[in-house]
Amino acid sequence: VRLQIKPHLGDVLLQALRPKHISDWHQTLIHEGRIALVTIAAAHGALRTALERAVKIEVLARNVAKIITPPKTVKVEVTSLTKDQVADVLDKLAGHPLYPIVALAIGTGMRRGEIGALTWADVDLGGRALTIRRSLEQTRAHGIRVKAPKTKAGVRTISLPALAVDALREHRIKTLERRIALGAGALPPDAPVFATIEGAWPSPAAITDQWRTAVEQLDLPKVRLHALRHSHASALIAAGLDVITISRRLGHSKASITLDVYGHLFTNNDTAAAEAIDAIF
Repeated sequence: VRLQIKPHLGDVLLQALRPKHISDWHQTLIHEGRIALVTIAAAHGALRTALERAVKIEVLARNVAKIITPPKTVKVEVTSLTKDQVADVLDKLAGHPLYPIVALAIGTGMRRGEIGALTWADVDLGGRALTIRRSLEQTRAHGIRVKAPKTKAGVRTISLPALAVDALREHRIKTLERRIALGAGALPPDAPVFATIEGAWPSPAAITDQWRTAVEQLDLPKVRLHALRHSHASALIAAGLDVITISRRLGHSKASITLDVYGHLFTNNDTAAAEAIDAIF
């Protein structure tokens, strides 16, 4: 509402709002080029809901956001790395500051904001697990701030593969060495795992920029950073894990979301269903 609706429609009286206002608003957002179609659709949904309430309490006679539909979003198939590409990425990033972040993204499927919001208190290297309690958000208006995960299911404890444990352990040693060199003392439990040199939260945008630079300089696969999360999910599906387990690990609020995004990767083995019934009889 604050970013997509009010700047464009906030000065229009409700009773003066016409379908053309909605149509022009969509075109303005599209031409700005900074907003995804799915975000425009979400903004339209928020406006439609608000106007529907206005109709119910008889402030308005009609809901113009029902007359004009939002631009259609195009479902883009997720991009993930092959097993060989994953190995190549990790090999080329060895010793790079981005390595532990990439190892976590591939090894856990965590979102960029979740990785940035990790503190050392959230990590149990001995138990090979970590707990996701928060996420980072970066906006022009408010800068970097901590927020709750996208859904309640986003708060979760997940196990760590050996690759991620080793990467975090090495990163912790380097962090301690740097603090000693700077005379900063011991590492507080609530310190961000990927803190800046000043000990502040890392910039999510800077992490993405680091990835883009590494892609160009190290000849990595030309995929978005988020593709590492997709690669993790694809690996779990290929290994035969059930959708509920995968959904919980990824922090999806519903298994249906996991199926909607990754359903095409699941094998439709109907023969197994018949064999299961045969086993019962």
